[in-house]
Amino acid sequence: MDTLNLSVNAVPYTVATPLYTTHDPFSGPIANIAPWNFTVLAVLMFVVTSLSLSENFLVMFVTFKYKQLRQPLNYIIVNLAIADFLVSLTGGVISFLTNARGYFFLGKWACVLEGFAVTFFGIVALWSLAVLSFERFFVICRPLGNIRLQAKHAVLGLLFCWTFSFIWTFPPVLGWNRYTVSKIGTTCEPDWYTTSVMNHSYIITFFTTCFIFPLGVIFFCYGKLLRKLRKVSHGRLANAKKPERQVTRMVVVMIVAFMVGWTPYAVFSILVTAHPAIELDPRLASIPAFFSKTAAVYNPIIYVFMNKQFRKCLIQLFTGMGSIPDSNLNQTSERPGITRTSRMFS
Repeated sequence: MDTLNLSVNAVPYTVATPLYTTHDPFSGPIANIAPWNFTVLAVLMFVVTSLSLSENFLVMFVTFKYKQLRQPLNYIIVNLAIADFLVSLTGGVISFLTNARGYFFLGKWACVLEGFAVTFFGIVALWSLAVLSFERFFVICRPLGNIRLQAKHAVLGLLFCWTFSFIWTFPPVLGWNRYTVSKIGTTCEPDWYTTSVMNHSYIITFFTTCFIFPLGVIFFCYGKLLRKLRKVSHGRLANAKKPERQVTRMVVVMIVAFMVGWTPYAVFSILVTAHPAIELDPRLASIPAFFSKTAAVYNPIIYVFMNKQFRKCLIQLFTGMGSIPDSNLNQTSERPGITRTSRMFS
């Protein structure tokens, strides 16, 4: 360890210098953070990124291989897989590399690129969940009568996710707020700690359009969906309630997953925006952002691998056993009914 020789009142003494002597995250590690902390984060990001890339690539590959899966109701699921894959490919890989080095050694432009890419693809994934809930509400509850979900409707949903997300994630690149290094110094994100009124207005707008709105859509659509399923099951025999329980369980898992993945990051961003002078340990401040990246791992499990249609195709792909599902297995718009409705969740 390096030492520093000082003299006070002509009395010399020696003290150890800090392990890190720089506070510039682009040139060296943040002071007072031991190297093992970055090693732990690097290992975690390697595991999360590897799982996310493999799971979401598998979703895209299976969908490409089996035409039975290329149905309008599955478009948004594949879109979710693409967005999660890109989040991990950009943010996950870069976070692994920067934590392995202990600082954001890639430079300021890479920081802006990483901050924008992770935020953009993350919001696309978030709105994909909301559009998915709306599509299932549209198919099961039929708010527009006999109008069915068609390919053009699904494509419009995809265009909305990408366009709307771009509108609210690109402004920091142009100067309305900014993408900057987080407190831990190895990831980049919007500047939650700004004291500017103009930048505060962006944070409030961003939080409203990219968290409150999709969360409201999810709760509204799944609430209507559950009431519809409960109403249908009450008019049938007692054993008909089993599909309702299956659907209810899946809906609860979907909402809980949404809240678990994104609420800590949203609460953290609001906290530091309201109190930008708050003193937080950089390691503690980094937890919500890293935790939100885990959504890219469990989204495929919840929305795809628990889907009977995808499961059968996966079994067929890896083992060559089992029958390939019919192309209309998930088309709940063909005929109303609690049994067929439950298949899209089972």
